[in-house]
Formats: sequence, structure tokens, C-alpha cells
Amino acid sequence: MSVTAIPSLASQHDHEGAERTTPSATPSATKALQILEAFLGAGPKLGVSEIARTAGLPKSTAFRLLRQLEQSGYVERTGRHYVLGRRLFELGNAVQICRPQGIRETAMPHLAELFVATGKSVQLAILEGTDVVILEKIAGRGGIQTETYVGGRAPAACSALGKAILAFSDRTHIAAVLESGLVRRTRHSHGDPAKFLAELRRTNSERIAFDREEAQLGIVSAAVPIMVDGRAIAAVSISGNPSGFNAASITRHLRRAAAAISDEVISSAA
Repeated sequence: MSVTAIPSLASQHDHEGAERTTPSATPSATKALQILEAFLGAGPKLGVSEIARTAGLPKSTAFRLLRQLEQSGYVERTGRHYVLGRRLFELGNAVQICRPQGIRETAMPHLAELFVATGKSVQLAILEGTDVVILEKIAGRGGIQTETYVGGRAPAACSALGKAILAFSDRTHIAAVLESGLVRRTRHSHGDPAKFLAELRRTNSERIAFDREEAQLGIVSAAVPIMVDGRAIAAVSISGNPSGFNAASITRHLRRAAAAISDEVISSAA
């Protein structure tokens, strides 16, 4: 989201009562974005004090900006708490990857087919920095409950999705992951850079990545990159319980789906 997405803030007054001009509007807009980002990973409902603390702002400033954001539809108030507003849902779905012919829409029919064929949790993700961002997820009622959610992030190094994309990324991306430190979510997560790099080489050769309870105990995953012009633009995964996880069968399903998505992305760009 850009700062221009909150036009109502540009003409607001600062704490001293002086009207802000366009150049000086950036600090106020940045604070408003900090408030919105306070909701990331913190739960759907937050009070003013918690928002101010997470955003690193005085409570009075947070309250003032929340009132402005509420007027613009970016947050909504439920009793003494705030939730993200539906206006953000509209903006989020306006980003390129969610637009018609974007990667999410293109992949969706194939994700549905994967779910029907396997009955397991199916996800689509892209790489952003050292994390993967979940673009889509299909999970059945009564199935395994993964900790991921659409729009959420997870460390790339300990997820099949992340490894599937990193294996076809340049050295700069891989170096950034190593320099940030290999996040150990469970006792099965990688902590040795040499072993991690060896797994990326294997993934590059076999075009299939695995997460063996590295991101969440009791859940294993397999992922295949979606390749366009030799570059992994995204990855698709299947997750399930360790018992009954037929790697060979799941690999066949994933490769077929990833190839079909790749072909459609290339065709739509022609």
C-alpha cells in the first residue's frame, strides 16, 4: 500500500495545530501506516493502547490517527477495540497479483483440482525478501490446521514453498536469507547453512522441495516452483500429516499443476 492510498491524511493538522503541506504530510502518513501494520500477526481486534505500543506512537497520536482512519474506512471500531476495515480488503485485492489474469486467479482452478485430487491443504505463495507470502490457501473441513493464512508470511528457509522458489533464485536472495539467520521454528528446522544450501541444490535438480515438520510439528509439505523464463515466480504446495503422505503421488500432482499454471501465465503474457 502506498501513502497515496490514504488521501484524507494529507490535509490533516499536526499536534501543534499547523496545517500540513504536501511535503510535510509524509510523517503523518507513515504513522498511519505503522498503525495499520500493528495488526499484522497481532490478532484481529486491538485496543488503542496495544496499537500505540506496537506502532511505537503516543496513545494520543494513535487515537487521533485511528479516528481519521475510521472515517476513511481503513479501520472499524467494535466496542473498545479496532479491526482493519473493509476498504483495505478492496485495496488488497487491487494489487497486480490479485487482478484478473494475475498469478492468483490463474492458479486458482489448478489449486482446486489439487485439493479435490488429494484432499490435503493446498497453498500458493511468492517470495518477498526472506519470507514467503501466502496468496491463496484451500483447506478442507476437519483436515490438518496449518498456521499459515492468506496474506500471511512465513520464513522461506523452513518452508517447502520458500525452498522451491529460493532454489531458482539468484545468489543475492539466497545470501539475504543466510545473513538474516536460518529461523528454527521446530527441532527439525535447518540450522546449518551448508546443509541448507545442499538442499537447495537438490531442489534445483529435482524441482521438488520438502518441509519435513520444519515449519510446524506434525505437518509435512511438498512444493514445486512455477517457472517462467527460467525464473520461479511462485510456488504451489500440498501439506498433510506425516502418515499417509505419499510423496511420489503428491509430487506428480504438484508438477502437473505447476506446469499448467506456468503455461497459462506465459500464454496470457504473449
